[in-house]
Amino acid sequence: MQGHGYGGTPALRYRYRLAGCVLLVVHLLAVGWLALRPLTVPWVSAAHLEPLATIRADLALSPWEAARAIGAGVLPLAPLGVLLPWARGRLTASPLGSLTRTVFTSAMVSLALQVVQSGVVGQVLDVDALLLNVTGVAAVHLAVVPAARARLRRRGEGRRPEPIRREEAPQGVTPTIPRVGIAP
Repeated sequence: MQGHGYGGTPALRYRYRLAGCVLLVVHLLAVGWLALRPLTVPWVSAAHLEPLATIRADLALSPWEAARAIGAGVLPLAPLGVLLPWARGRLTASPLGSLTRTVFTSAMVSLALQVVQSGVVGQVLDVDALLLNVTGVAAVHLAVVPAARARLRRRGEGRRPEPIRREEAPQGVTPTIPRVGIAP
């Protein structure tokens, strides 16, 4: 019997993957709803397209306000660092390949949110929000996914049955074929 990654039957593996997909969709719907709500503000600034300008402005504030502002950029999409690999359902993926796929996918999701958000009243395009979102996803992925995969692989290896060994009697010496001469 073959080991199935999550330490169970294919049906259990399917359930884990389905749970990951459902949680991913729920999270994306919640983030989309929160990000695309119109804001009531007296004025709206222009789009922030200069990299790190908003982060520098946030760091100029008090430490508490800076942490709150930067955390508000890092945290919304951070769970994608775990949910995207979980929805894919592979334990033997390359760590670098998994990180690259996860960061690229989250960057595209964040970019789509930023572009759609720029059409909502009171919201502006901010390139630093994109950078903070991707940083949060990468940090969570690096902190959780490799360790979780290693733990699940170890758990799955412990349940593999040992191969069946046959006891064969020795057959003796292997016969050899005498040399055949070359034809004239």
